[in-house]
Amino acid sequence: MRKQRFGWIERPCLESRVRTQDVSGRERWLGYLIGPAGALLLNAVLATYLNVYYTDVLNLTGVWGGAFLVVFPIVSKVIDAVTNVVMGYIIDRTRTREGKARPWLLLSAPLLAVTGVLLFTVPSGSETVQVIWVMVSYNLFYSFAYTIFNMSHGLMVPLSTRDTTQRGKLSVFNQITTIMMSGILVALVFPTVVMPALGADKGKWIALMSVLSILALPLTLLEYYFTKERVTLENQEIGVQSVPFLRQLKAIFTDKYMLIIYVYFLIYTCGMSIKNVSLVYFCNYVLGTYNDGITQTLISVIGGIPMGIGIFAVWPLAKRFGKRNVTLVGFLLYALGSGICWMFPTNMVIMLVGQFIKNIGGLPCSYVFMALFADVLDHMEWKTGFRSDGLAMSVYNIIAVAMVGICTGIFNGMLAATGYIAPSVIDGQTVAAVQPAAVESAITFGFVGLETITGVILAILLIFLNVEKTIGKKQAEIRARHEEQA
Repeated sequence: MRKQRFGWIERPCLESRVRTQDVSGRERWLGYLIGPAGALLLNAVLATYLNVYYTDVLNLTGVWGGAFLVVFPIVSKVIDAVTNVVMGYIIDRTRTREGKARPWLLLSAPLLAVTGVLLFTVPSGSETVQVIWVMVSYNLFYSFAYTIFNMSHGLMVPLSTRDTTQRGKLSVFNQITTIMMSGILVALVFPTVVMPALGADKGKWIALMSVLSILALPLTLLEYYFTKERVTLENQEIGVQSVPFLRQLKAIFTDKYMLIIYVYFLIYTCGMSIKNVSLVYFCNYVLGTYNDGITQTLISVIGGIPMGIGIFAVWPLAKRFGKRNVTLVGFLLYALGSGICWMFPTNMVIMLVGQFIKNIGGLPCSYVFMALFADVLDHMEWKTGFRSDGLAMSVYNIIAVAMVGICTGIFNGMLAATGYIAPSVIDGQTVAAVQPAAVESAITFGFVGLETITGVILAILLIFLNVEKTIGKKQAEIRARHEEQA
């Protein structure tokens, strides 16, 4: 059997099952739709419910006078940011026949399973032991295991092909998986069936999250086997050499399109992160009652319907009018829908109408952003003569992880400052407290207020992101250079 070197380890050849030069249907369905589902499902559950586990099950809201759940996520994300830079550096310098990002998917599969379980198996002991376990397990998952997965997974679309049409379809397939996991399973099944059954029972939480963590392993392997880095292999064939780190860094932070992408993503992630972490609290204490099984489901169904429509509508519209233009108009609707919800946060009918408008507006961003990011990476290669995929993705992920931590810390700080009261377990039943008006106001701003503001800002920012206007010509020049070098 042939062998292949991954880094310094000799192991049996683990070749991609994709053999075609063009993107195949099997590649789209197995590599980009089904394969990422396990890790994305786990991450979606954690994004929505891990903070609930900390506040409602472990009752950590008051630790260090309320400072722990404010400081800990922020400090952890600083560590995560550093590991993202390191991972980007490593990916850009990885040389294998399977590409530079895909081999790391292989490593991430078992790591996700193990660290996902550790997040929830916090021992029942002293407060100090719990705090240490939470900090260590959180960083093992997010700063190590998920960083490896997310960096390599995120580069699959940009490195899959230079064909903008095929790349756009892969971006849509990739996002369908995210929507299925977060918009259907986590947003619909969890509040209706899972959360009422779990309550604040620690043992049930551990059992469920162990199953989800282990499920990520075989599915991530499926993504590894049914993806292919055509762009990386193309550059390897002409003998492209590694570029010094500082030169890559300068290229990224002096390119106007890349800077716009990063600012855009930072603002979007800020609004989205605070909205996500406040969703459960909003449905429990402002719009509905604690784990009533219906409020969050209705909000999520209205979010899921537009996302289902978007599978068929967004890419044809983007092809006709441009990815940037469709996304820009979408954000105006996004701000309008959020504003309607902000004005009437306790009226279920108006909330559902506003959420529907908002989620229609968010469709283009959800489905075509990664295709826009890929266009910017190609533009940078045309401009500089080299690719900086790993480093560019590391900065992208730093924004994602840092904002999640910062925004979670900010939201927890708002809860602590306004007097949030955690539920209690009495005779095996979870009993929720009535929250002060200040808590309800803070939760409402987090869920619908902030995104009203960010929607307007993002629409204005996108006016300046016109990279796709000339990307076809630039890709042709890149191919011509490669042919000359070959």
